[in-house]
Amino acid sequence: MKRLNEKFYLTTPIFYVNDRPHLGHAYTVISADILARYHRQKRERVFFLTGTDEHGKKIEQVAEKFNKTPAQLCDENSEKFKQSWKILNISYDNFIRTTNADHIFAVQRALQFLYDKKFIYKGIYEGLYCSGCEQYKKKSDLVDGKCPDHKTKPELIKEESYLFKLSQFQDILTEKIKNDELEIKPESRKKEVLEFLKEGLEDISISRQRVRWGIPLPFDKSHTCYVWIDAFLNYLTGLGWEGDPKKISDFWPPDLQLMAKDIIRVHATIWPALLLALGVPLPKKIFVHGYFTINGQKMSKSLGNVIWPDELVEKFGVDATRYLLISACNFGEDGDISWEKLTKKYNSDLASGLGNLVARVLKMAENLHIQIAELPSCLSNSKLKKEVDNNWVKYRNLLDELKINEALNSIWNLISFCDSIIEKERPWSFNSSKEEKKSKEIIGDLLLTLKEVANLLEPFLPETSNKILEQVKDNKGEILFPRLK
Repeated sequence: MKRLNEKFYLTTPIFYVNDRPHLGHAYTVISADILARYHRQKRERVFFLTGTDEHGKKIEQVAEKFNKTPAQLCDENSEKFKQSWKILNISYDNFIRTTNADHIFAVQRALQFLYDKKFIYKGIYEGLYCSGCEQYKKKSDLVDGKCPDHKTKPELIKEESYLFKLSQFQDILTEKIKNDELEIKPESRKKEVLEFLKEGLEDISISRQRVRWGIPLPFDKSHTCYVWIDAFLNYLTGLGWEGDPKKISDFWPPDLQLMAKDIIRVHATIWPALLLALGVPLPKKIFVHGYFTINGQKMSKSLGNVIWPDELVEKFGVDATRYLLISACNFGEDGDISWEKLTKKYNSDLASGLGNLVARVLKMAENLHIQIAELPSCLSNSKLKKEVDNNWVKYRNLLDELKINEALNSIWNLISFCDSIIEKERPWSFNSSKEEKKSKEIIGDLLLTLKEVANLLEPFLPETSNKILEQVKDNKGEILFPRLK
């Protein structure tokens, strides 16, 4: 059992600003928002960090393509992420940008510390570099000689560079991941990382000479910091860290770091090694989610099958978009969606499911002049009370275990249980005062249960939760989810 007001620090990756937010970004952030709201619901001190990653060669190239400066591109696209998260009702506590002056100051201070401690040295680095990933690749990472994510051949680069002594952390990282001191979930991702570690870690380049759009190394201004080191330190600077390893926020370490599977290897190697070198505690848990496909195909602009988050909101609304994405797959696995599937699920689960239940119960309560303020606080129906109580226990257990979609499903099981009571008891139909009294008890219990449903829904569908609570209080129903074609 967690103590009252225990802290919970949650991060998403910071997202690259070479383009606008896509569906994968939205899925990560909505998932994080649900967990942040849940932990606030438990009255914990929550800090939810997200933001944008704004340095690197790719930013220079995209900015040049659009005849803009890198700073202009970053300002415009970072704002697009902020606006998208506002539309999706994301309750972050800080949105960090790696171009912020305080972040740059802290990164340079940390780099100087690592250099002084001999964790960074000057050398020649040679490797296969994928500009799309902003990452060096091993031959074993490639498929037919190409990056599997970007379908391009990496460039062989050999240049003067400053390197970080990643290789010396291989054994300690392996041990900490094996014994779950750094817990990686799902289990399949932990196994993937451990297999990757068996191949051996090599010292990595942490600087580039030919990239102007980056943080200059404090000990050699002719080099700029390679993006991963810059980006990783956001998890510290987002809490106000100024680069001193001895002065860390009391929210540290992260209780949970969410990310997609394409960046798990660097987060399980470079990131914790960097922390060990700084003498800073490791994150408690990393959780890796999957990707969405469209009718079995990878989303691609060239195929014309990309679904953007704002398009979903335009058709379904904010809360429905949150519901449809989170319920589309088991959290941690890949999911397949399409406009047809999403519309069908919207109509069945939201319009005919939740929305219909709320409308039916409120209409029956209005007809019999039942006010929730006049009802007893406890349910009279023992079966319904047991179902509600069990649902709260299951809901908390599932969310504590990061089974987000299963927790959402458990709420819909309660909705179905309420529907079954209505169909069985038919409380709108009565022929005597005795039957009327029983009907009022049933409808009163259903009204109280709607309040419980609304509270359960709050982390997932915050606007809908508020609407249900208002409608139950005012005893006046409005359509929550109109049916769509």
